[in-house]
Amino acid sequence: MQSSTPNTQHPSLNTIELLAPAKNLECGMAAIEHGADAVYIGASRFGARQSAGNSVEDIGKLCEYAHRYGATVHVTINTIIYNDEFEETLALVRELVDVGVDAFLLQDMGLMSKVREIVPDTVALHASTQCDTRTWEKAQWLSQQGFDRVVLARELSAEEINDIHKRLPELELEAFVHGALCVSYSGVCYVSQYSFGRSANRGACAQFCRLAFDLKDSDGKTIEHQRHLLSLKDMSQIDNLETLMRSGACAFKIEGRLKDINYVKNVVSAYSKRIDEIISKHPGEFRRASLGRVRYSFTPDLKKTFNRGYTNYFLKGRQADIFSPDTPKALGEFVGRVKEIRRDSFNVSSTANFANGDGLCFLSRDPDSQSTRLEGFRVNRAVGNRLYPFKMPRGLKPGMGLYRNQDQAFDKELSGKTAERKIAIKMWFGTSPNPSKGGECLTDSHGTIWAKAEVIDDRINHISHESASNDCSQDSSSTYNFHQRISNEHPVRLSPSLGGAGGGLQLAQKPQRDNIIRQLTKLGNTVYECSEVEIVDGADKYFIPSSILAELRRMVVEELDKQILNMPRVTIHRKSVDKVSDHKPHISMVNPTQYQQLPYLYNISNDAARKFYEQQGLTKTEPAFEIQYPSGATNGSDSSNKAFSIKGDKEAVSHLLMQCRHCIRYSLGYCVKRGGQKPTWREPLFLELPDKRRFRLEFDCKNCQMNVCNVT
Repeated sequence: MQSSTPNTQHPSLNTIELLAPAKNLECGMAAIEHGADAVYIGASRFGARQSAGNSVEDIGKLCEYAHRYGATVHVTINTIIYNDEFEETLALVRELVDVGVDAFLLQDMGLMSKVREIVPDTVALHASTQCDTRTWEKAQWLSQQGFDRVVLARELSAEEINDIHKRLPELELEAFVHGALCVSYSGVCYVSQYSFGRSANRGACAQFCRLAFDLKDSDGKTIEHQRHLLSLKDMSQIDNLETLMRSGACAFKIEGRLKDINYVKNVVSAYSKRIDEIISKHPGEFRRASLGRVRYSFTPDLKKTFNRGYTNYFLKGRQADIFSPDTPKALGEFVGRVKEIRRDSFNVSSTANFANGDGLCFLSRDPDSQSTRLEGFRVNRAVGNRLYPFKMPRGLKPGMGLYRNQDQAFDKELSGKTAERKIAIKMWFGTSPNPSKGGECLTDSHGTIWAKAEVIDDRINHISHESASNDCSQDSSSTYNFHQRISNEHPVRLSPSLGGAGGGLQLAQKPQRDNIIRQLTKLGNTVYECSEVEIVDGADKYFIPSSILAELRRMVVEELDKQILNMPRVTIHRKSVDKVSDHKPHISMVNPTQYQQLPYLYNISNDAARKFYEQQGLTKTEPAFEIQYPSGATNGSDSSNKAFSIKGDKEAVSHLLMQCRHCIRYSLGYCVKRGGQKPTWREPLFLELPDKRRFRLEFDCKNCQMNVCNVT
């Protein structure tokens, strides 16, 4: 609610949103409790993680919980949609709007063209990372289609993000900061569908990039044997958050809708604490997007959460150490090196503490294939640094590095209550017929008492009455501002008896200040905690029954709840459809050149999408890869329930299956352009699976990227 203090001008603050994954209702509530400003969750169908679906009822419960803190819930409907699913999808959207969803993440442009017509202007539309947004031109085009926020490609550097923000300062930009990485630009990966009949664009990725390959040249020479050359490390930008905050991105996304609740608790806590630290150092520049402070009963540690090793990816430009070629599995934290080995135990050179049940692993070389493999074992008994496994691992040798990928003590700590989130408020209490500050009143013929509460949060507005925008992009024209003081300004009058038979408020025989404060601050079952009570009008000289003070407190809390629940939580930038048609770039100008050469990259999977792209000026439309090859490379016939009214060239001799910024040649040290050694092999190179299926590599040095293609 607007502060009663007049508006004054001051520099806009950048609103920062920490966006967390929710596998289910439990994970979503844990994310909010541990400091997330928003969560994203999959509905029953049509999300990019098929196995992470949730009922509308559960999503509604999550919305109710999140909105108590001014936090938001985003639902992923970010797959391509087939004709026979269209009405069901739109019906699902309507149901989700009714239960309070704040935003939808969309990929399918046919679906987008319909959804923007049915959702109210209180619900935001976000362009999923599946939309393959690498440039400001693509971001601008998406904004002109009606998207309020664009989720950027994971591959972008801080400099590239900043360039997009400078050109489009009013558009919200969302960037990934933590979690597993897809080696292909999202939205243009077809290798899972091609190889296994499981579409990444339909939420069923088969994790082709985590497989082991032989790398061979055109003469059949083996360059690398059984290595995971497409398997990337996990992203972690925990040490680069301020750089990203200054780049112009306003929402920071944690990957992991398939991860368990301990992952959510640990990672969200680590990032939320770091964001708060940055805000405390720069109070005039940034603010959080939701309300409440979190008290943690554990110390977050990202090394103890599932990870394949961490990388900041391309945030600071290209670097070699971004992939994990030895194993696609989680190594965990490094805990030391193996020293002496006995028949049933060994000791470790380490400062770490070990516990019975810890999961440990190490990398060893297979004596037959000479390939590196990950071996794991569980600790049966730990006596200091001497460990007794359930079964001694065969490949363990002195000097080997040891990693812990399951920490029993840490998991036990996370299994209990690990955080409490409360919204700080200040309260005023007084006695006067017309309280100057507004508030909740209780009155009868004997007099009036009143109380008022205001939300205070030094991460948001530093207890300022001044106006500030809730807009990530600093444009305050299209959003309500709840980052003032949220307070209850409308008196509500009731008539319980306040005084004695003699009329008027009765003077107390002993001081009342402590009891007034005690009764007004009994907020244990609410989301609030009161840091200060200011008593005015000399109100503590009167005797006020505790039951009356409790009723006044209840009224104040109800009014605060109502105001927080009703305040706008998202920024709506989208323009009307009429305005969208003006000054829009041609579709051919906003995507890489391969889109024109290979129109299936537009992922046109329904008639609405075909019509949309035709209206955008696309002259050559072609069905989505999944339509042309519904069962992968083994079957090129249309499936009758998915086919629609355009036909593609199913006899195409070569397909782009992945487009990657990761480059195997560079990562192995053979990029001459960037100072590497000159290759001795004959190109093209091929990735070969154990079943002898091969995939050709194209090195596009002009655009500094690598393409993975089928072999015809």
